[in-house]
Amino acid sequence: MDIYTRTGDDGTTGLLYGGRVRKDDPRPVAYGEIDEAQAAIGVARAHAAASVPGGAHVADSSDELVELLIGLERDLWVAMAELATAPGNRHKLSAGTSLVTADMVSSLEAAIDDVTSRFEAPREFVVPGETVVGAHLDVARTVVRRAERSALAAADEGSQVGPYLNRLSDLLWALARWQEGSSRTTRSVDGA
Repeated sequence: MDIYTRTGDDGTTGLLYGGRVRKDDPRPVAYGEIDEAQAAIGVARAHAAASVPGGAHVADSSDELVELLIGLERDLWVAMAELATAPGNRHKLSAGTSLVTADMVSSLEAAIDDVTSRFEAPREFVVPGETVVGAHLDVARTVVRRAERSALAAADEGSQVGPYLNRLSDLLWALARWQEGSSRTTRSVDGA
């Protein structure tokens, strides 16, 4: 199979279940930003799964985090599939496979509640970067926020993509704080 098809050389891209749109159409812009968010989560996952010096695996919370992040990456494929489908083909989507569901949003809310019960939430803005994993989770969070803004222009009426991305960014914030253990707040930075 060739990686290149040349079909996009004219500045268009194919949609799931047919049709072509310009690459700067709101749909490919939005699912492209979700693709970027998925990659950013993958970087956080890779760091969470890394070994510590001496070959010992970083255990406990990192194993749980890796599994959670893999599930989030899978869910983002669902969101991308939904946004890559023209409104006339929406009836062909399958809940949880190519269509984001309210249950997927509820699942994120349950994960947020679980994770936030493990630490005392900062009462002011935090300075990202206390740990490598936390920093990568914060980068992923900001990419998800951008994707959420783009999805507003692309999602069909009644879509759960927007709420899903909104909760996902909240979850990534919570995961970053959990992984840091103790967050540096803006007031603790000299000159603030």
